[in-house]
Amino acid sequence: MCFIKFPSRLPLFLIHWGNLSLLYRYDQQSLSIDFLELLEPFIPSDYELKLLVNYEKDGRPLDELADEDQFMLRFGKIPRLKQRINTLTFMGNFPDTVKRLQPVTTGLHHRCIVLAFGNYMNSSKRGAAYGFRLQSLDLLLETKSTDRSQTLLHFITNIIEEKYPDLVNFHTELHFVDKAALVSLDNILQDIRSLERGMETTKKEFLVQDDSPVLKEFIKTNSKQLESLIKDSKTAQEAYGSVVEYFGENPKTTQPSMFFPLFGRFIKGYKTVQQQIEQKKKMERQSSEEKEQLSPNKPGANKGPAMPKMPQMDLIAELKRRQTKPQVREGKDGALEDIITDLRNTPYRRTDGRRCAQRQDT
Repeated sequence: MCFIKFPSRLPLFLIHWGNLSLLYRYDQQSLSIDFLELLEPFIPSDYELKLLVNYEKDGRPLDELADEDQFMLRFGKIPRLKQRINTLTFMGNFPDTVKRLQPVTTGLHHRCIVLAFGNYMNSSKRGAAYGFRLQSLDLLLETKSTDRSQTLLHFITNIIEEKYPDLVNFHTELHFVDKAALVSLDNILQDIRSLERGMETTKKEFLVQDDSPVLKEFIKTNSKQLESLIKDSKTAQEAYGSVVEYFGENPKTTQPSMFFPLFGRFIKGYKTVQQQIEQKKKMERQSSEEKEQLSPNKPGANKGPAMPKMPQMDLIAELKRRQTKPQVREGKDGALEDIITDLRNTPYRRTDGRRCAQRQDT
């Protein structure tokens, strides 16, 4: 016969009397994380603990209780039960959490340093090139020449290959952008703050239960590791803030998931344009060789046909014509965006003053 019914009764598979002594001893090796997480929702509430106390005060026989209720009665009498279970759960999850966060914090730090240093190395002696927002990188593929045969990125890529060959493979130094784009800095900092709170709870529990060798060893072994992780997270946060500000963005509103993909898309477009340019050059060489074979004795046959460069010349002339002294204006996107937007919105006109012949009606 059962004289007491708890609102939250333990499932039978959780009732193991030996587990009670394991909780007393903080036996982290024997109590699995899965078991602790299943056990946590059944921690007796204040109302249930009051029922336990009243039942014992009334002197009722414990053996008349159902097995679930007998276990709950002894389970609820464990001192600081909730703190014990939370501490054991934290201790069990600590190694995996640190293992997951350490490479992310150190990796983000190193990636920010490489990005900032790379921009510094590629700048002139007068300093880095300021005046445009990173969102402009997406516009380079959208701004096309008058015949729409190439984009502004084609023009830039040609200039790099011709004038700055040492920068052709710059993307090999930025192989981290895809991984960095998956990082959520807010979530990382939140997880680390959770570890800090968990360690504080464990230390408080040890102050009450200072005869526990398990708690003592855990705190001694992992406190320095947590301090190192906290230091790395602060360094990564500062490095990310610095590199975002360096490129003219706001670190408070720009997450890594927004910042790094800008570089990823630019590199992807740059590689595509490189392939297109190389394919075009290959086709031009083949065409030149075919013409040489058809007219081997013709003067000047060894020279390939002069390919028109009007699209590039159009872009160069237009950019020179519209070039003005760069100004940094608060709240504006920058000089490059103004030029690109103007090029896209204003119909192109030749700069040599020639006009197309007007068609006369017949």
